[in-house]
Amino acid sequence: MRTNYNLLGLASILFLTFQTQALAQSSATEQFTYNGEIGRIINENCVVCHREGGIGPMQLGSYDQVRPWAPLIQLRVANLEMPPYAYDHGIGIQELEGDWRLSPDDIDSIVAWVNQGSPLGDPDIQPPAVDLPDPTAWTFAEKFGEPDLVIASVAIDIPADGNDLWTKHYVYSGLTQDRCIKAVQVKPRGDAKAVVHHANTDIQVPNEDGEFEDYGYLTEYAMGKWGEQMPEGVCRTLPKGSRVHWDIHMFPGGVGAMAQGQVIKDNVVEVALWFHDEDFIAETQPYKQDLRPYMMRDGYENNHLIIPPNGYTMTQGFHSFDHPVRLDSYQPHGHLRMNAASLEIFYPATGRTEQISQISKWSATWHHSHIYHPDEAPLVPTGAVLVIKQWYDNTAANPNNPDPDQWVYEGSRTGDEMSHAWIAVTHLDDEGYERLVAERKAKEDRALAGND
Repeated sequence: MRTNYNLLGLASILFLTFQTQALAQSSATEQFTYNGEIGRIINENCVVCHREGGIGPMQLGSYDQVRPWAPLIQLRVANLEMPPYAYDHGIGIQELEGDWRLSPDDIDSIVAWVNQGSPLGDPDIQPPAVDLPDPTAWTFAEKFGEPDLVIASVAIDIPADGNDLWTKHYVYSGLTQDRCIKAVQVKPRGDAKAVVHHANTDIQVPNEDGEFEDYGYLTEYAMGKWGEQMPEGVCRTLPKGSRVHWDIHMFPGGVGAMAQGQVIKDNVVEVALWFHDEDFIAETQPYKQDLRPYMMRDGYENNHLIIPPNGYTMTQGFHSFDHPVRLDSYQPHGHLRMNAASLEIFYPATGRTEQISQISKWSATWHHSHIYHPDEAPLVPTGAVLVIKQWYDNTAANPNNPDPDQWVYEGSRTGDEMSHAWIAVTHLDDEGYERLVAERKAKEDRALAGND
C-alpha cells in the first residue's frame, strides 16, 4: 500500500493548529513568567548545552539571554526538536533511562509563555539554579566514579573538507579475566565530536591456536549518543585476552550544529568501561546481554535500499528468536534522508501487534540509545517477531537533505543511506522469562491494591 504523504502532512497541520488553539485558550487563564516556571524548565533542560563553552549555538543562562530567542525556543520546543531527543510521547513505552524530553506540560507552558509576550515576572524572584556537569566528564562518572578502563583509538588528522574517511585498527584490552560491563560510553575528544559520524567497536578473542576470532560487538557510537547502562543481573562481557576492533567513520568539516569546518589534528576516540566486581559472574550467574545491528531492507531492486530523487521510501525487517528475550534498548540508524522509525512486536499466538517505540522526527545529528526502564523493557516470548520500520525523505522538505535531486543508495558514506537498528537483548531461558513475567504481575497487583 502506498503511503499518502500529502494526507499525513495535512493531518499534522490540522493537529498543530488544534494544539495551538487549545494552548491559546488555556493561556488566557494561566499566566507564566521566566522568574516563575519557565526559568526552571530552561535551567533544568537547556542550559546544560546552551552555556559558555557548551555545544549550543547561544547561551540561555539568564532572562536577558533567553528573551531574544523566545520565539525560536517556542518553535523548536513545539516541534519537539529541542531538547534533541526524538522519541514520541504517548506511543509505546514511555519510561526510559536518560530521557531528555520535556514533558507535555512543560512544552505547553513554554508555548503559552511566549504567546503571552515572554514576561520576566517578579524581579525579586530568581528561578532555581542547577548544578551543571562538566561537559568534558564521562556520562556515568557521577554515578559510578571514573571508568575502570579506557581504550583509545589511534590518532588521525581530519581535514576541513573532502570525502568521508575511515580508520579500522585493533587495540588490546589488557584484561586477564572476563569482566561484566556495567556501563559504557564512547566519546570523541574535543572538537572531534563534530566530525565522527560513528565509531563501532567489536571484540575479538584468541582461540586455542592463538588466532583471533570474532566474539561480538562491544558497543556502538553515533553522533550525539550519550552511552549505555546495562540492567541489573545481566552481563555484557569483555573477555580476557581480547582485543577491540575500532571502525571509525569521519566526515571532514562536520555534520550538524556542532560542525567546525576546520582541520582537527590528532583526532582520538575513546571507549570508557565501568565493570561489575570481579566475582560478579560467579556470584550472580547472570544472563548474557548482547548488542548488534538488526538489518532492514527495502524489498525491491535486488533487496537494496534505493530512494528516488524527490521521493520517499520505507524499509522494514522481521526478526524472531528460538528462546525468550528481553529488549533492553533500541537505537535506529540511518543517515541524512532518514526521518522516522518504529519498533513493534507481533505475537503469532494471538495475532496481536504491540507498538513499542515510535520516533517521528528522527535526525542523523542526534543518535540515542533508548534504554527502557527495567520494569518496562519488553519481554518477548519464543517465536514472537520484532517488526522494525524506518522511513526516508529525499525531498527538499527534509532540512538535512543535501541534494534532493540525487538517487540515494545504500552505502557507508554520509551521503548514502543505511537501514538498521541497534538493539540490546538479554537472552533468557523459560525459567527466567516466567520469573520476570511473574515479578511484573506482582508489582502491578500491588500498585492496583495501593490505589484502592
